[in-house]
Amino acid sequence: MTKKASAGSSLKKFVIALVIIVIVALGGTVLFYYLKYFGPSVTGNEEYLYIHTGEDFNSVYKTIRDKEIVKDSTNFLWAAQNMKYPGRVKPGRYKLKQGMSNRSLINMLASGTQEPVTFAFHSIRLKEQFAAFASNKLEPDSTSILRLLDSADFVKQYGFTTDNVYVAFMPDSYEIYWNTTPEKLFKKMYTHYENFWTKERKDKAAQLNLTPAQVSILASIVDAEALKDDEMPTIAGLYLNRLKKGMKLESDPTVIFALKDFTIQRVLNRYLSVPSPYNTYANKGLPPGPIMMPSVNAVKAVLNYKPSNYIYMCAKEDFSGYHNFADNVSDHNKNAAKFRKALDERNIKR
Repeated sequence: MTKKASAGSSLKKFVIALVIIVIVALGGTVLFYYLKYFGPSVTGNEEYLYIHTGEDFNSVYKTIRDKEIVKDSTNFLWAAQNMKYPGRVKPGRYKLKQGMSNRSLINMLASGTQEPVTFAFHSIRLKEQFAAFASNKLEPDSTSILRLLDSADFVKQYGFTTDNVYVAFMPDSYEIYWNTTPEKLFKKMYTHYENFWTKERKDKAAQLNLTPAQVSILASIVDAEALKDDEMPTIAGLYLNRLKKGMKLESDPTVIFALKDFTIQRVLNRYLSVPSPYNTYANKGLPPGPIMMPSVNAVKAVLNYKPSNYIYMCAKEDFSGYHNFADNVSDHNKNAAKFRKALDERNIKR
């Protein structure tokens, strides 16, 4: 073999070796980037990542690292910085899927692609209780929610007072983003309330000489009285009769609400004089606000009440949840005596 041929063979081997090295290096680089960007990263340690309003990237990264949300927090940090995520942090509640890549996770966080919270509620008595419930589901704390509902200037914009604003919260199941502000939460509830109050329903309320808010206030009393939904239209008709006659409503649940003692099972005579605008034994007409969050069924029952001559009601002595109705005080007293006897037999004193 000539020296020239030998040199050519060596060069060829060198080139091949160099190509192999470059290919391996490129392959390694591709693998390096793939694992950092596209490889499985998210663990199954947490179902959601919560980013609070005002949090910066350092805080988010600390949460991800401390809760071991990703397999390698250093790789996540490298990917986040290269994708310029530190300047694009958005608050929210983010659904984590095991095996999600850094790239997918960062794209989700940077775009603010949240999973909404299912916000379902019913039969909550007080604004304070609703505020506490909402704060357990959403980012705002109960104080900020309650402060908004107690702001006369804010609720006045929507035609409410701080007493009756609670009627805007109609029990249902809503989809709401976790970091929704108290103002946006209220607007969401108010939109639903407005959609419920169609022209037809407003016309029915007007025929009763009631505003939509007043219908809901009366519905809250009906709701508190009725253990059976099928009895609601009859109870609604009874209270509408009393309103038309100028009689006091004399509803026991309003006294319980005025006392703020919801353990009471037997409303005694000494309770009836409690000084409160919500005590319908002491005051004529409707109370200034609802005594509980009225259900949709109760509101519909008032609008579609069952006509009757009834002006009295008393729980049935069989504790079935139904009532005995009467159109005169004599029959009512007989019904009341039967119920008092049943209470005494069960030793229910209050």
